[in-house]
Amino acid sequence: MSASNNKAPESVIKRIEQLRSEINRHNYLYYVLDSPEISDADYDALMNELKGLEEQYPELVTSDSPTQRVGAPLSEKFNPVPHTVPMLSLDDAFSPQEVIAFDQRVKKFLNSSQEISYMLEPKMDGLAVELIYENGILVQGSTRGDGLVGEDVTANLRTIRSVPLRLMAPSEGSIPERLEARGEVFIHLADFREINSKREEAGEQPFANPRNAAAGSLRQLDPAVTASRPLDIFLYGVGVVSGKEFKTQEEILEYLKSVGLKTNPLAQRCRGIKKAIKYHEHMTSIRPELPYEIDGTVIKVNSIELQQRLGTKARSPRWAIAFKFEAARAITRIEKIILSIGRTGAVTPVAVMEPVKVGGVVVSRATLHNQDEIQRKDIREGDYVIIQRAGDVIPEVVKPLKERRTGMEKPFRMPEYCPVCGSKLVKKPGEAVWRCPNPQCFPRLVKKITHFASKNAMDIDGLGPKVAEQLITNGLVRDIPDIYTLTLSDLISVERFGEKSAQNLLQAIEQSKTTTLARFLYALGIRHLGEVSAQRLVEHFGSLEKIMAAGPGEIIKISGIGDELANSVASWFEDPKNRETVKRLLAAGIKFKDVAGKAGSKHLEGISFVFTGTLPNLKRNDAKKLVQQAGGRVVSSVSRKTGYVVAGENPGSKLEKAQKLGVPVISEEEFLNIVKYS
Repeated sequence: MSASNNKAPESVIKRIEQLRSEINRHNYLYYVLDSPEISDADYDALMNELKGLEEQYPELVTSDSPTQRVGAPLSEKFNPVPHTVPMLSLDDAFSPQEVIAFDQRVKKFLNSSQEISYMLEPKMDGLAVELIYENGILVQGSTRGDGLVGEDVTANLRTIRSVPLRLMAPSEGSIPERLEARGEVFIHLADFREINSKREEAGEQPFANPRNAAAGSLRQLDPAVTASRPLDIFLYGVGVVSGKEFKTQEEILEYLKSVGLKTNPLAQRCRGIKKAIKYHEHMTSIRPELPYEIDGTVIKVNSIELQQRLGTKARSPRWAIAFKFEAARAITRIEKIILSIGRTGAVTPVAVMEPVKVGGVVVSRATLHNQDEIQRKDIREGDYVIIQRAGDVIPEVVKPLKERRTGMEKPFRMPEYCPVCGSKLVKKPGEAVWRCPNPQCFPRLVKKITHFASKNAMDIDGLGPKVAEQLITNGLVRDIPDIYTLTLSDLISVERFGEKSAQNLLQAIEQSKTTTLARFLYALGIRHLGEVSAQRLVEHFGSLEKIMAAGPGEIIKISGIGDELANSVASWFEDPKNRETVKRLLAAGIKFKDVAGKAGSKHLEGISFVFTGTLPNLKRNDAKKLVQQAGGRVVSSVSRKTGYVVAGENPGSKLEKAQKLGVPVISEEEFLNIVKYS
């Protein structure tokens, strides 16, 4: 049907609005409540009528129309999306005793003996995502990523029928200006089996499990492929919600449901940890009957006030825990116990075992943690042992089968000296871990260099463990700053390094000199300092100089940072050798994009930015961070409320829309002046 040049009659506009409202309601009834009111044929008739009117009057098509579920072109890649509030992971528990210990920690922290009210729900085995709604319209969706930055999968999330493109308004003013909803995308078991059957028929590799199927489907570059996969979602939490406050986790779930978002009907409030454990036992019993996979239950303190008082650790909240189901187990034999030396010098005993399949994965090694743990379990070389994959992932020795012993088994004793460098091992009072104190110990140095160069740190592509070993063995790198003194002739002299690969590594090293202060801090390998904590330090202090000068008393004031981390950061920077390392790195040319002293500036509070096209000098993700650090917001669509549209090379339709609406359009240079970037 050809497009009309005439303005749409008022009757057509009203009919389109009526059809959209009706179709959205039926989508909610069918995909969220599983309670359809009309037949498929009647639903198709409504949809076809809407499609016909939108084809006749294309100027009336909106992004939240039910016809636009698959309307985006193929993507070449997924753009990074910083989360306003970090999407933290949860600590795990594998037994009632560990869950009781969690409850005791909560009570101790709150200085309370009262029973805690918990909110429980099945732990979905899927892919964590965030949906962002502005004035009720879905404007962006992203994966969890590393917790700080996810991937933009908006076009793919729009294809999921249980994800509303427009929120329902249960009452006047109930839709906030901005709602960040968190949830889990998953696939039903029956659909998973059907997809794999079709893939096998087509000669394609089947998915390993429903989680892989869901993740693979959501990360398709072509939204049409995602639309062909029967994905579903349960929402369980929120990030930023403008103008609305909640008193309990239960209230959050009720609100999400009231605006049309799908929540798990099995969620339940329990008074006291004993009832929470009973809930987990019930989930264990009904697990085989559920239409989807779960790998445990999530236990959250129900009160938001108590959650805020409890706060968070480096990468997990203190107010929640994942109670995992019992892991898959197998029996094998320990051939020998070797020592693994970590980046911080921790010496960890590792069991080398006869390979055995556990939960579909072949396992040949498992950590034994420390000498105390080995003695407690009485594990010996030559023992037959029961092993399990904790959380269905990490290999763990549960216990030895003493009845199978022949007398040839050897008890393990931690050596007095490091087996690699010969340094005398040390163990601090109150710690169970022995450490090699020599920072130049070969495995320590390899892991330190590898960590510094890793993707979430300085991101030096090509500088992995094998290359680090070669550089250290050849005497080219004795400490981190030596990376920045490498030359082409140095690298060409190393075995398996050609001129091209050497140039590529040198280019990656040069590019790494421009980074963020948070990445730099994380890259230094300070004990207990993770990516989230590093970002918190930057946001609080604003410069490297202030962080280096801060004592533990100042650092502990930062929300989410505890005594152990505060002491670790302060003592690291007090060490003259570490300060010299930092000095050498800065002298090598390392510069920070998030300029010192600007972290606290919020001069862009309330102003939204839209980016279109390729910026000549800035990566899109870096530009977004600059806006957020100054208090502004980055949105994906242009409206009359948009503050600025930043136009780069080859801008898209957003530029045209901005010009029509009279939204200011600025260049990269003008943008940098506005955010005071230098």
